[in-house]
Amino acid sequence: MSTLEKLKDDQIDFLFEAILSLKNKDECYRFFEDIMTIAEIKAMAQRLAVARMLEKGETYTEISEQTGASTATISRVKRCLVYGADGYKLVLERLKEEGLF
Repeated sequence: MSTLEKLKDDQIDFLFEAILSLKNKDECYRFFEDIMTIAEIKAMAQRLAVARMLEKGETYTEISEQTGASTATISRVKRCLVYGADGYKLVLERLKEEGLF
């Protein structure tokens, strides 16, 4: 059984439907502030920033200095980029298409 199959359930499906229902950044801020702690939101944002920087070819030292991420976090994100479900790649590609990367 794949990791995705282990993760998938009705509650997570409902969460993702809720996220997909958000229409703009303000709604995202409001929803995520209610559902997550500020530290959790910042950790997610940091991981995405790390993924973007890895895709640009920046070094672990540069990434750590600019984001404050530990080498363990950078390594985990790198592992996801190489061996993961391609979620980071999907999002980064879409952001590139929209001129946001």
